[in-house]
Amino acid sequence: MASCPICGKESVPKYRPFCSSRCADVDLGRWLTGSYVIPGEASESESANPDEQDRDPPLH
Repeated sequence: MASCPICGKESVPKYRPFCSSRCADVDLGRWLTGSYVIPGEASESESANPDEQDRDPPLH
């Protein structure tokens, strides 16, 4: 059987690939906080001005 990617213990079928719900939650937390990142080049909109990315465009 494979080992848990978080703590290294043996994985449990109920929580596969993790050993427990705690390790599954730790993994989810890492995804939600942006700890896991796929390397690559930033797109044009990402590199322009990070502070303005979440803003709505002006109404004209």
